[in-house]
Amino acid sequence: MAGDLLTASAEEVRSLFDVSVCGLIAVVQAALPDLRSEKGAVLVTNGGAGFVDPAVDAMMVEYGLMGLGIANAAKHKLVGLLAKKLEADGIYVGEIMISGTIKGTPFDRGQGPTIEGKTVAEKYWELYKARKDVRTTLK
Repeated sequence: MAGDLLTASAEEVRSLFDVSVCGLIAVVQAALPDLRSEKGAVLVTNGGAGFVDPAVDAMMVEYGLMGLGIANAAKHKLVGLLAKKLEADGIYVGEIMISGTIKGTPFDRGQGPTIEGKTVAEKYWELYKARKDVRTTLK
């Protein structure tokens, strides 16, 4: 999973970008005719590992998640680029950065605060209806 970028193979790093970045591009390209005709929306979920922040960087190094950090950061940038590129077509692109644990998922070990799945869904609905803000964070 490219936990340590100093020992990870190029293929391990590339595989993260294949999913996080190339996968998102492929989906948008495939859906583009429908997105244009319906003035649709692309709603992206991302993780707080992608924040450009020294504290987040330290945590990614400590937990062996360096590859995830750079993949999420690249996806975060891609969302902004897609939002700008597609706005002229009336297509909304929005992203929620999840900076925490979603309640009831395998990562929820009952230690510390969690984010309700319903909260995420409600935030997506708000973003979609307003079609204004490109990015928001849930903690």
